[in-house]
Amino acid sequence: MSIGTQLRRAHIKDRYDTIVIGSGIGGLATAACLAKSGQDVLVLERHYTAGGFTHTYARKGYEWDVGVHYIGDVHRKDSTLRRVFDYISDEKLEWSEMESAYDRIFIGAESYDFVKGEDAFRTRMCEYFPDDKEAITAYIKLIKQVNRTAPMYYLEHALPAWLSRPLYRKLTTPFLQYASQTTEEVLLGLTQNRKLIAVLTGQWGDYGLPPSQSSFAMHALVAKHYLDGASYPVGGSASIARTIEAVLLKHKAQLVTSADVQSIVTRGRKAVGVKLANGTTIHAQNIVSGAGVLNTFRNLLTEECPIRHEYLQNIRQVRPSFAHVCLYIGLKGTREELGLHTTNLWIYPNEQHDENLDRFMPESNLDFPVVYISFPSTKDPAWAKEQPGKSTIEIVAPAPMQWFEKWRDSKWRKRGDDYEQFKKEMTDKLLSVLFEKLPQLKGKIHYSELSSPLSTIHFSNYQQGEIYGIDHTPQRFQQRWLRTDTPVKNLYLTGQDIVTCGVGGALSAGVLTAIRVLGPFRSRQLTQLMKPKRRKN
Repeated sequence: MSIGTQLRRAHIKDRYDTIVIGSGIGGLATAACLAKSGQDVLVLERHYTAGGFTHTYARKGYEWDVGVHYIGDVHRKDSTLRRVFDYISDEKLEWSEMESAYDRIFIGAESYDFVKGEDAFRTRMCEYFPDDKEAITAYIKLIKQVNRTAPMYYLEHALPAWLSRPLYRKLTTPFLQYASQTTEEVLLGLTQNRKLIAVLTGQWGDYGLPPSQSSFAMHALVAKHYLDGASYPVGGSASIARTIEAVLLKHKAQLVTSADVQSIVTRGRKAVGVKLANGTTIHAQNIVSGAGVLNTFRNLLTEECPIRHEYLQNIRQVRPSFAHVCLYIGLKGTREELGLHTTNLWIYPNEQHDENLDRFMPESNLDFPVVYISFPSTKDPAWAKEQPGKSTIEIVAPAPMQWFEKWRDSKWRKRGDDYEQFKKEMTDKLLSVLFEKLPQLKGKIHYSELSSPLSTIHFSNYQQGEIYGIDHTPQRFQQRWLRTDTPVKNLYLTGQDIVTCGVGGALSAGVLTAIRVLGPFRSRQLTQLMKPKRRKN
């Protein structure tokens, strides 16, 4: 079921307080916060359904999420993430905890479980690596320390430029001392055990870069995010956008789909509205772009805006994250009949994450450097009632856009036999990985469909098929222009390019952008919402 009102059926006014471009979780969070603060808000989404990477799609009686596979920290009602979700959904969004082992890391033939709870995680890792107990303890202490520095770094992004300048070093230096180092550099300072490092970085697919390239701060945020376990939205990931849409409607905001924004309308150095692909111009006091910084400054800002050239120089300092293929699988049978669990599988050929990725990128005939397998139907307690006798699986793997360039200008579902043959080869490779780990599923697959980076371009408008916006390298975190506001007056940014990727990062950016739009006095409630609560030991 699509979320939002189709453009052809929507009653669009001439002017709004704020227009939000894109209905990913960042855009939806900004819109909900502003609407609850009394603003007249319009959200414009180019896709036929809202939600960005939180939306779901259906085929042949099955339904899959396209981006939300599991979320940490939301089972604790006092966590910042849970409190934000409760605020923007009016506490209607429900969560179901996964099993204690939320991730299983395969390094070759060996497997290592990431289990819920700091003490349990430490104990399990020490059982796997008894000679590295001190390194494991130091690692957990370090990722917690990084997370304690993050709130001030996040808050700086919501300050007006005049206030940010004198406070920048004080607020950001503690976080940036970790962000400016690679994950590999930091972990080699704790241990020389390469297999332990490979296991501890076994979730690198959650942020898109292997240890020698990723910022340690990004790694630490993800690792700590799941340390107390993981959850899944009841009713599937579409419940996120669905519950937020209800809040928007309650506060008279509009969420319009199939509304492709062609450009941001500016007058000199000021944003005044947007122009749709159908020629309609809509004006607003504020424009918030959740379309990603590359899209915003390359495609949405026009040559008439004098700031555009400056930002085209800035974005040369960052690069898009990796693209992927995803195999969506439908099976006849319940989770019990098929022997499925909620535990995600991360499958690596060996401990050489960086080397495997480097070898693989130019050659599609090599083994995947990482394969991630998720079981959404087992994670959702509402699934069995709504879809009895069925199960679903999703398999994700990296796939560079260069493999698909020759089909870039072709149309969705009309890309030709050679494209379909290439997808079949990818499908067969992914299925072989699945059957190696879960041989009981052979002969049980009823339907499967592979999405490619071209699907991401078509539906999300990320032009390199990237799933995490811009890469989370140490250099990315040095870019002071990645903020909620811009030198274009009344033009703001939100989404996973502002602080960090993933649902948690994009959600945080959504609130931070709303704080910046409203100003310090009208956003006091939101500022309190973003302050972590101390946990009782």
